[in-house]
Amino acid sequence: MPRAIISPSVLASDFGQLTAECKRMIKGGAEWLHMDVMDGHFVPNITMGAPILTCVKKGIPDIFMDCHMMVAQPEKWVDDIAAAGGALYCFHLEATSDPLALINSIHAKGMKAGVAISPDTPSTAILDDVGKAADMLLVMTVYPGRGGQKFLERCVPKVAELRARFPDKDIEVDGGVGPKTIGVCADAGSNVIVAGTAIFGAENPEDVITTLKDAVNTAQARIANKQ
Repeated sequence: MPRAIISPSVLASDFGQLTAECKRMIKGGAEWLHMDVMDGHFVPNITMGAPILTCVKKGIPDIFMDCHMMVAQPEKWVDDIAAAGGALYCFHLEATSDPLALINSIHAKGMKAGVAISPDTPSTAILDDVGKAADMLLVMTVYPGRGGQKFLERCVPKVAELRARFPDKDIEVDGGVGPKTIGVCADAGSNVIVAGTAIFGAENPEDVITTLKDAVNTAQARIANKQ
């Protein structure tokens, strides 16, 4: 299985100190930073866009920005996010009619491509050809649009279904994930963990990052021993 990656969600950070907050997470052991881009159309909230990502990239040139595009027309923003330094462009399956073409355009700009599904979308909506073309699959464990929601455990079986079909893919979970909920996500096969409040609100974020990563590694070892 792919390696454990912790991607703190900057939605839970102090936006007035965004670059410093990202540096703090990287120092604490985070390899990716999860950037929630919301347009006020696909979701009712508005957060950040390419200009802010550009500023973060300027301050941290080697940052891996995991860009979660909660936008109504994801095709429109590929060029801008690539120019801003995005490393991974994850769009919502619900927001496009041609996911394969979108994945191809993301790859053409030198970014990894992710496909996200909201809580009410079944994992089977990600067809085999789309899943194989993507670099990452994201299962939302809250409704997209705002931070701090309660973890929806009913979404976890979708992780297991995707892991069974795509054993070598990065599979991300996002929403209400923390030390109390990481176990079921890791056991289902998720290796990329997004956590916001649980990390940014912690007294020692590095301890939380280590706890989450250890949970994924432990689950992977247990799964490997059963095979």
